[in-house]
Amino acid sequence: MDDHRSGSGEEIDNGSIEVSALAINVAVPEALQWTDTRRGQEFRLTSITVRLLPDSSLAAKAYGRPVDGGRGGYVSFPVPGTPEIRALIEAGAREAAVRWSGQRGLG
Repeated sequence: MDDHRSGSGEEIDNGSIEVSALAINVAVPEALQWTDTRRGQEFRLTSITVRLLPDSSLAAKAYGRPVDGGRGGYVSFPVPGTPEIRALIEAGAREAAVRWSGQRGLG
């Protein structure tokens, strides 16, 4: 199916649809979690947001919460380039591709 119908019953040409990026969230297993500091506050990084960019490359940022608890914001950090974290990101992207390919449309 190359054409889709909008809510008004009109056909939409796939060539006219622009998708700027796709994003997924990957939970970081406890054994791979790490800490980082921002403005003197230590954060435990527990998730990675991975974006598939228009050129098919991936971009990633890690997110976490303050180690000491409290109402600290959900802050982004660079992702370390370790082989384990790279493998986690790539496995998450592959799993997302499988799920996206099987999507059944809006409920």
